[in-house]
Order: sequence, then C-alpha cells, then structure tokens
Amino acid sequence: MSLNEAPSGVRTHIAFFGCTNVGKSSLVNAFTNQDLALVSDTAGTTTDPVRKAMEILPLGPVVVIDTPGFDDPTELGAERIKRAEDVLVKADIAVLVVDASRGMNLVDDSLVAKFKERNIPYVIVNNKSDLIQSRDEGKTYTNAVTGEGVNELREKIAHLTTNKVNPLVADLINPGDIVVLVIPIDSAAPKGRIILPQQQVLRDVLDIGAIPVCCRELELEKTLASLSSKPKLVITDSQAFKYVSSRVPTDILLTSFSILMARMKGNLFPSISGAKCLSDIKDENIILISEGCTHHRQCEDIGTVKIPNMIRKFTGNNPNFEFTSGGEFPKDLRKYKLIIHCGACTLTGREASGRYQRSLEQRVPITNYGIAIAYMNGILDRSIEIFNS
Repeated sequence: MSLNEAPSGVRTHIAFFGCTNVGKSSLVNAFTNQDLALVSDTAGTTTDPVRKAMEILPLGPVVVIDTPGFDDPTELGAERIKRAEDVLVKADIAVLVVDASRGMNLVDDSLVAKFKERNIPYVIVNNKSDLIQSRDEGKTYTNAVTGEGVNELREKIAHLTTNKVNPLVADLINPGDIVVLVIPIDSAAPKGRIILPQQQVLRDVLDIGAIPVCCRELELEKTLASLSSKPKLVITDSQAFKYVSSRVPTDILLTSFSILMARMKGNLFPSISGAKCLSDIKDENIILISEGCTHHRQCEDIGTVKIPNMIRKFTGNNPNFEFTSGGEFPKDLRKYKLIIHCGACTLTGREASGRYQRSLEQRVPITNYGIAIAYMNGILDRSIEIFNS
C-alpha cells in the first residue's frame, strides 16, 4: 500500500453477489471502468473473490469485490461458495445481481436473507436489461455491455453509504494541542516506514490542527523536557507502555495506538471487560491470539512471543496458545478462555465488530493487544482516562 492510499480498513467494501452467468463480472468491470474481472459465458469462471481498491465518484475510496456464483455447479463449487460467503463478513454494501430475463430465484432469496441477517445495506440489480420487453417501476436495471444504468447504480450505492467513521483521536484534542507520539524502532518495525495505526493517528492529529511530536521511547524524557509547554496527550506503541508510563508525569494524559484503534472500531468497552479475565487464566486454558493482517513474524513478535510471555509472567501459569492471522478467524470459539486480538487496523469496522460479536455471542471474552498489555502492567485505568476527561 502506498502512503498516499487510503487503508483498506477505512474503505467502503462493495461486494457483488448472485448466481453464475448473471453478468456479475461484466457489471463489476462496467462499475469500475476497468477490466477487473474475467468475463466468460462458461459457468464458474470466477473461482475466487476478486478485489480492487480504488476511488469511485461519488463514493470516494472503496474496495470492489467480485464473488463466485452462489449456485456454482462445478466440482469446486462448494469451496467457491464458501469463499464468497466469507466476503459477507467484510461487505459494507451488497449488490445482488439478477438476470433480468429470469428474475429472482431461491438462491437470490437466500442471499437477501443473509444480507438482512447481517444488517448489510443492499441493492438488487436486474442486469441484462436488453433481454426484457418491460420493466417494473422502482427496480434497478443495468446493461453491463452498453453501460446503461451503471451511473444510476453508483448513485444508489452512494445513498446506502453513510461514510460514518468513529473518531480516532481528533475529538479528544484541540487545535494547537501538543501530542507526543512514541514510536519504538525495533527489529519488528517495518524498514523505512511506520506502521498503519501510527500513520492514521499522525494524520488525525494533523487534520485537527494539533501539533504532533514524534520520538522513540528512548528519547521520550529528553523530548518532554524540550517542549515549551506541557503536551495534552502522549500516545505510545503498546510494547513500550510500561516504560513510557513510568516516564510520563501523571498530570499528562496517556494512551496507546491500539486502544485508540479499538475505540474507532467500536470495541473499546468489550476489550476492557475482556482484559480483566487475564486474572483468571489457568494452566489448562487455551488463549487465541489473532491478527487481522499477515506479516513476516520476527523472533520477538508481539503476538506469538511477547504477549504469551507477559501472560505467563502476569498469571504465574502456563496456558496453551493458538494463533491466527489474516482472514482466518474460527467460527466456533467455545474452547477458548480468552481471545486477544490485534488493533484490527487493516479490518473494516464491520469485520472487526463481527469478530467481537461472534466472541461475545459464544460467551468468550475478547480484548486487544494494547488493552491487555495496559491491564497486565497495572495502567489500564490511566490509559483510558482520556475518554472520561
């Protein structure tokens, strides 16, 4: 991802669903003005979801997803349908493509039921409009070949999007406030850049007209001493929480990038409650540690090494750990005593909330890296004080 691109987690995800050979891929190509998806009259041509991050007016930054047909009759159809169903977890908007000459069928009805069950805003599109003689008032018709109705489809989708994003940090600070961002540079830090949550917070601080000051944890004391006035807030990477807390005066507010991300995704309070379950961890328990993205894990990786070691030290016990990353997140979570998730910066709010909802429905506590680390270091109350000030 370029530094100039909007991250996937804040883009509107628009997914096209439907049966085979209704023209989904052709419509996706017309919708994006690109040959994004392979088009063929052969059923089952789309074998895996195809994604494209782009800017589409009047929608802004989006991810457009073309999915396999839900009635795929081919040998690999069941697996393709499963992958298409996985897209439902990520979709902010669903577009159901129907062959106008055939109308809705049972598969289409089941898809609409899935959209409603997941509270996904959707629009039904009658494609191949050239094959019919009359049209029903109020329905949406398109012809992917000629482009008829595509602009109207974009407008309909635009009205389904609220583009409402929970605040990250801008509502907690004022123009002119000094905000110190503590960014450790260790073996796990990506070479030549800073990680996504740090980028997003930095941009948010700049957008509000506050003054960001960035430093490593090793230079924090010198940085604070050099400032002409007291900073409003210090935001640290979770891994340096204990070190930073001991060096930031208690009259300066302190939190972490991960905690701000949980708040933006709408998962702050379940995460606080979940972290407190760390006090009850026993040897026989299983803890799931899950990351929303995939990356090359270093020898001192926070998820697979540092947090498990912190938990062993904090509890005095040796529980079992399991790890997932990327799109992998178990459907059945009941064997876990606790789930510790990353900040979910690469996931959409819907996908992150879906993971939390699944955990809570199965009565499995869930928290995130930053909140778990703050709790184990005895500074959770201080790290969330900013939200009560």
